[in-house]
Amino acid sequence: MIFPLLQIAAIAFVAIYLGRWRASVLRRNAQSWDSLVARLRADWSAHDLSDHFLWKEGLDVTADETWTRLQGAHGLWAMYQNARVMLEMADYADRNCESVDRELIEALRSDAMQIRLCVLTALTKYAFSQASEGVRVNAFRAASLYTGMAARMTRLLQENAAIILPDFVAAM
Repeated sequence: MIFPLLQIAAIAFVAIYLGRWRASVLRRNAQSWDSLVARLRADWSAHDLSDHFLWKEGLDVTADETWTRLQGAHGLWAMYQNARVMLEMADYADRNCESVDRELIEALRSDAMQIRLCVLTALTKYAFSQASEGVRVNAFRAASLYTGMAARMTRLLQENAAIILPDFVAAM
């Protein structure tokens, strides 16, 4: 008697999950460029991490300076959220531009996932040990990946959609 109920519950759970997943895919595909740019965090910017932010990869600061300029966990969380938005921007470019460089899109996707993993690792360590050396190293790695991803996104926009590049630069 209990086995059929478990089967029905499992099927219902899978059906609900697939329905929610389908709705999120449709919602994501219906987004416009302006709505994506508007989702970038305006309350934090990585400009303090590098003099050539958005134009060249790499940081101009040490791991300790990075933590200070990130404003701690606030900057890490902003990078986490912006990495997701830039991932969605890369997907948008992939869907709407025929001449987009596939390797660049894959690099952006990889960057976004690495940034999010580094940030989650740093925030977890921070929750247990405050700003220890391990947290600062993970924050430095995430910031380095973030500036690289932003530079690649800028290059993607320069090559494929120069008209929308100013909106991206202003939002970052």
